[in-house]
Amino acid sequence: MNVKKDGFYVQGHFPGQPVMPGVLIVEAFGQAAAALTAAGIDKKEYENKLVFLMSVEKAKFRNPVIPDCKLELKIEAIRSHGRVWKYKGEAFVEGKKMADAQWSATIVDRK
Repeated sequence: MNVKKDGFYVQGHFPGQPVMPGVLIVEAFGQAAAALTAAGIDKKEYENKLVFLMSVEKAKFRNPVIPDCKLELKIEAIRSHGRVWKYKGEAFVEGKKMADAQWSATIVDRK
């Protein structure tokens, strides 16, 4: 994903020295994991479904993500049990690890 200095998420975080908020890196992990999971299962299984984050574990922010860079995510599904999935991921800028985490998510029916 391209992290831009004029992105709404860096306005005020921090004035004069913008940094991508860590919570948005975790959100990017979750979104990428949902896309990875959807790509690997039958469309009928995820139609009219939502993916909710259940837990975030072992999140580490190793270096600040400075805007005007490309943040690359590596996501791996560790295991699944029914509607609950566990993942791990790493975020890189120019090959340098910026963050990593493990998390769980569940697939629920859309109401």
